[in-house]
Amino acid sequence: MTGVGDAGGTGPVPPLRERLRPYAVERAARPDGLDPRITWTGTPPTGVRGLLFANEWLDNVPVEVAETDPDGVPRQVLVAADGAERLGTPVAGPDARWLERWWPVAGEPGARAEIGRPRDLAWAAAVRCLRAGLAVAVDYAHTRDTRPPFGTLTGYREGREVRPVPDGGCDITAHVALDACAAAGHRALCEAAAGTAPGATPSPAPPDVPGPSDARPSPAPGTPAAPGTRDVPGGTPEIPDGTPNAPGAPEPPRLLSQRAALHALGLTGRRPPLALASTDPAGYVRALAAAGEVAELTDPAGLGAFGWLLQPVGLRVRDVLPDAPSADPPGVLPGDRPAAGPGGPRVFRDDAAPR
Repeated sequence: MTGVGDAGGTGPVPPLRERLRPYAVERAARPDGLDPRITWTGTPPTGVRGLLFANEWLDNVPVEVAETDPDGVPRQVLVAADGAERLGTPVAGPDARWLERWWPVAGEPGARAEIGRPRDLAWAAAVRCLRAGLAVAVDYAHTRDTRPPFGTLTGYREGREVRPVPDGGCDITAHVALDACAAAGHRALCEAAAGTAPGATPSPAPPDVPGPSDARPSPAPGTPAAPGTRDVPGGTPEIPDGTPNAPGAPEPPRLLSQRAALHALGLTGRRPPLALASTDPAGYVRALAAAGEVAELTDPAGLGAFGWLLQPVGLRVRDVLPDAPSADPPGVLPGDRPAAGPGGPRVFRDDAAPR
């Protein structure tokens, strides 16, 4: 996380490098030898103007797993220490509403889903830490159109995929419903713009350990939605509407593939001109190595398939990423139902209504 200090006064503005205040938000101990200019903290600072970059953070936020029983009822999946599973009680309350809205599996025996509501709450809390700037989440992701029928829960040990056994011997992870996180973050910003809780006051509490109930009470029947949102039948008013020019409404978030995002930042992976090998052999080798690294990061069959969530706060995406793909027509994440060119952005508006 990088904040930019206010220059203050009327004199010359100091160079950006003198105003940057980098933060590393991490629960582990500060590593030895880390640059002393980096602040190491367990929770994000609040009131920041700058960039919040969450790289493979959301997939570390724990989620409950649900599986539909033979009668078509989604139930909690209970797991023993040896990894053995059994079905528990039916999913109810806010988790059931989340499933209905974002990952409907009811009526499909054997279907599984990861209930991403804790990640929505974590992302909304992180976004509220920004006073202005851009929040970016990067993760392996899926959207409502492409939810995997049997979920993505898995384990990793020393870089190899293994059975997800909760015995502390492997890293357990699941892909992120990034469209749901985007809507939750947008809702938080709309509430802040309207001066309503909880967005009016950024919360310094750790965002990745939400309790078993909603972080905010459900609005009373008939309560109008905050600017830039609309209420959805079923009690989940978390979807940005199609009115980015509504008074006080933040710009809607958008999703891009990592390939599209890095291309917009000028990283294309193009090989250097062969003539450079004659005039500057060492420079050619360096440029060739850099091109190979970028090619790996943008490979649509590998790391290029990461999803990037861009959540602007008090600005427009094009102000900080002018070469990002156009939002009209909307594009798709890799694996999504084709709509425009691969890797284009998805803008969350009325077309995000339940199908």
